[in-house]
Amino acid sequence: MMSDFSRKLLRPLYALTPRLAFLLVGVAAWSLLCSSWLLQEWLQLNPCPLCIFQRLLYILLGVLALLFALPPFSVETWEGRRNYRVMGALLALLCLGGLGVAIYQTLMQSAPGLVTECSFEDPGPIERLVETLGMYWLDNGPVLPEFFFAAGSCSSKEWTLFGLSLANWSAVSFFGFGLFLAWATRLLPRRETVGCDVLADGT
Repeated sequence: MMSDFSRKLLRPLYALTPRLAFLLVGVAAWSLLCSSWLLQEWLQLNPCPLCIFQRLLYILLGVLALLFALPPFSVETWEGRRNYRVMGALLALLCLGGLGVAIYQTLMQSAPGLVTECSFEDPGPIERLVETLGMYWLDNGPVLPEFFFAAGSCSSKEWTLFGLSLANWSAVSFFGFGLFLAWATRLLPRRETVGCDVLADGT
């Protein structure tokens, strides 16, 4: 049995609406983007093609999450639970893609011979996309011309925090966002408790 203290502690979490969850994820994604750019400038880090590609995924996640939090896209004006599950599934799949890229880069850093290294000489689809975008933005971007410019190696650990590289932290972030979205939009089953079943269908 859950204690009264646990019920009170979990009540705000169970009362979380999908619209608020989208807003939180959107703000968090943009906060990570700003933090990564400030860290890059402060420590003079050189982002790699996979770093820039993950940056693109964070931008897409942030834009869509904030868009879904707006009233025209909220569940108050749509058909209800099915619609916010679709929106949550779309964002969760985006997080899953980001998680895969971050794990791939983590393997490059921890086991270089296990996976194919990024290459500017023989670029793959991600490298070509990043190179094209980076050069275009460098020449035509209205702000932050080097924001999408990749000049580093994917296997390099230029900076770590608590023993984890930026690729590791990115994997943690994408996993956390995806799990949170799946839970908040009830893509994952969750156990309701007495006194905590106050989650409305998007209201």
